[in-house]
Amino acid sequence: MTSVGSQVVCMSIRSPWPVWNESNKKLMAENSTQKTFGIHACKAVLKNHGLPVHRVMLARRDDRSKVIQELCKRRELTVQTASREELSLLLGHDDHQGVMVEHAAHKAQDAKNLLSQLQSRPQPWLVLVLDGVTDPHNLGACLRSADAAGVDAVIAPTDRSASLNPVVRKVAAGAAESVPFYQVTNLVRTLEQLKKEGVWVYGATDAVDAPLYSQDFQGSVALVMGAEGAGIRRLTRDACDGLFSIPMAGSVSSLNVSVATGVTLFEVVRQRLQNKA
Repeated sequence: MTSVGSQVVCMSIRSPWPVWNESNKKLMAENSTQKTFGIHACKAVLKNHGLPVHRVMLARRDDRSKVIQELCKRRELTVQTASREELSLLLGHDDHQGVMVEHAAHKAQDAKNLLSQLQSRPQPWLVLVLDGVTDPHNLGACLRSADAAGVDAVIAPTDRSASLNPVVRKVAAGAAESVPFYQVTNLVRTLEQLKKEGVWVYGATDAVDAPLYSQDFQGSVALVMGAEGAGIRRLTRDACDGLFSIPMAGSVSSLNVSVATGVTLFEVVRQRLQNKA
């Protein structure tokens, strides 16, 4: 396969509260905000000055808590002292690292802006497409790898996909704030639009004998990764320009999608760095 120019490898804000029902007001208020927890995730939220913050709760006193307090001071936010037990009761778990930020719900970016956002960035582009990744831990880990690899955009379908919830933010360790994340209603149509922009789409599958390391990712590429087990859907696979597999030398037959994503993204990074040398 050759390319002329570039290549492709194949809680929300609600409407205003009803005035007629106090219980509905409370429900709508809860659905229009998110509670983010974890040091790195909360730092990223506080650094995002465009995201309204309603409450900050801190249940620790150490150097890491001082960073949270300093970020709150810059934004003139009051820090509410709490115990770890209070935070655990509020969040329903104890995996909060002693900090919680309640803020306006942060949705995926508007899919209408995907192409214009890519066009504003230097080529070659690197796009990550996640097809059917429903586990928030996997999505968070994929976003973290995407940030480290310099991915320009992460795309997922609106159906059969995890959304940007607090667990995703915690696992992503700040990457949910830095990596543009788009959810689209028609993934195949989006891939076709990327192709028209000169992007080559490649999909990962264990059904082909085409090693990842033999692919050419020098141009603009979109890497399609599927959920562990199910893999990428047939229509998505058919929309790819090419398919590849990750060579497995051991007894296991596949990798977790977040691990496979990291391996694949950094093969792209390796090739591009080698090309610059």
